Amino acid sequence: MDLRLSNAEASPAEQEAVAAVLREHGRVTGDEIREHAYFADSGHAARGRRHLLLPALHAVMEEVGWISPGALNHVARVLSVPPADVYGVATFYAMFAVEQRAPDVVHVCDDIACGPRGGEEIAARLTDELGPEGKGDDACWVRSPCLGLCERAPAVLLQRTRRPDVSLAPATAEAVAGELARPVGADTGVAADLPADLAFADTTVSAPQTGGDRVLASGRQGRAGLRLLRRVGLVDPESLDDYRAHGGYTALRRAIEFGPTRVIKEVTDASLTGRGGAAFPTGVKWDGVARAPERPHYLVCNADESEPGTFKDRVLMESDPFGLIEAMTIAGYASGCERGYLYIRGEYPLATRRLQRAIEAARARGYLGDDVLGAGFAFDIELRRGAGAYICGEETALLNSLEGLRGEPRNKPPFPSVKGLFGKPTVINNVETLYNVLEVLAIGGPAFASIGGQRSTGTKLFCVAGAVQTPGVYEVDFGTTLRELLMLAGGVRGELRAVLLGGAAGGFVLPDRLDVPLTLEGTREIGSTLGSGVVLAIDTSADMPGMLRRIAAFFRDESCGQCVPCRVGTVRQEEALARLARGVPLGSRETELALIDDLARVMVDASICGLGQTAPSAVRSALDLGLLDAPMSTNGANSNGASRNGRAT
Repeated sequence: MDLRLSNAEASPAEQEAVAAVLREHGRVTGDEIREHAYFADSGHAARGRRHLLLPALHAVMEEVGWISPGALNHVARVLSVPPADVYGVATFYAMFAVEQRAPDVVHVCDDIACGPRGGEEIAARLTDELGPEGKGDDACWVRSPCLGLCERAPAVLLQRTRRPDVSLAPATAEAVAGELARPVGADTGVAADLPADLAFADTTVSAPQTGGDRVLASGRQGRAGLRLLRRVGLVDPESLDDYRAHGGYTALRRAIEFGPTRVIKEVTDASLTGRGGAAFPTGVKWDGVARAPERPHYLVCNADESEPGTFKDRVLMESDPFGLIEAMTIAGYASGCERGYLYIRGEYPLATRRLQRAIEAARARGYLGDDVLGAGFAFDIELRRGAGAYICGEETALLNSLEGLRGEPRNKPPFPSVKGLFGKPTVINNVETLYNVLEVLAIGGPAFASIGGQRSTGTKLFCVAGAVQTPGVYEVDFGTTLRELLMLAGGVRGELRAVLLGGAAGGFVLPDRLDVPLTLEGTREIGSTLGSGVVLAIDTSADMPGMLRRIAAFFRDESCGQCVPCRVGTVRQEEALARLARGVPLGSRETELALIDDLARVMVDASICGLGQTAPSAVRSALDLGLLDAPMSTNGANSNGASRNGRAT
């Protein structure tokens, strides 16, 4: 039976957009493209095309601005994916639209960093100029969770039809209007990056430690002591030759000299742990996949940096893209992978463009391909874009997304190192972890392990934002105290009330704990976590209850809905905070707070993945520290109870 969503047919433009994706991946010939009769096979061969689903949906969105019923039918037919599955994937991601809307969409960040620093004012202005949220003929605006531009808050992302997306930060309503008025043909070619580049013209903001001759709090000056950030603001991100002139590809050549076994030993001796929050030993991952008899092996770089308050990976990818390509190549070589997938969040247009160019340049010069540097091993990288789903930062949800499924986490075991992408052994590392591999090979594993101590070795990137003088990415040795880090960022503006450590999935630290060493062990002792490296300073003027409610609304929206504890618990948590904000608690305030605590226990104990398990962390931390003792506020959260992306109920 031929199941279809309707009898709708795709337009020629939609058909050509899908054909371009298939052509790029070598799946069709010229005659097949013209006839739109791509495949006659079925079964395993047909299922093997499903991984092209996300690229195909992106292509349709970029061409016509929404995914029509005809386009859904067409994609289902040519990829041999059930129409219901195509619809389920298309409606899972916040950046896809299955109902017709304006060709230009302005995503206004109203999250914990941008909302209080101008995001709400921009939303109000755009309401006056463009109309209510989601409404408009030529352009419309919508609220957005964190866009990863917290150091230059407020931030806006313009998602545009038939021209490149653009990020603006710090954004104003006037700047948004100027971009919307830009003629379609005015930003082609190299100029396509100009609007986004303007947001990063001041490199002292994107990477403060690389700026000028400013003396750092640690006594180091300029770039001295920087490892991961040493090329940021110095190297031309578009030039492979400039990257090589600043030490690029030295680590890969050393890795080839060592051989795969020695490379894994150096990483293991370095005690390098994952920098995404879980802190799993990197050498153990690589060794497990390298020893796996089943082939092929895959490498996946998790660049879906979506934790509110986090932007370190974005800075690295925008400013030093070849570094990530080199590090992925080393990881692939050591673990026996011939193909790597770089999964980048959809809200990072500039990083996406620069990484794609870096991949193409590296491939053209023999640093990727069938015989890397003539060393007799094959490795290549394919860039894949996410589409607005925080849950895809969870490694198994990311794998499902790559395979063309909804981004829902898998039960573990089996772990990805045993059964990962396409059911094969897979290494998954995040961006910061991979950059550290270059330093491990530069100085050796034991020397790397001598920095910091215990499981916290090497340097760590922190995303410092909020009430500090100079927000930005800061690189410090593990063991640096929170107080020293805040001083490095110029100190606190106003009177410090608390610090949100680890992001929305982290917890709060009061001013009397600023001397905590920033290590995995040190933060654990005070009941906190390093998480993704977020350090958000909050002064006494901040709307703390409103911030907590905004965090709860974020997790409500971002829950994939697969398991009941998270799907229901995140909604009930946000509802309880909303009732407190309105001053209408169920029973009494104490009863409501007890309910919130009960919900937290259930989510922590019974959720499938880390999203549900950490969704109550910040709220629970605030309750324990008495930060909710003040009356609740109705500001700072999208309180209409509706999900942005349709995943929550």
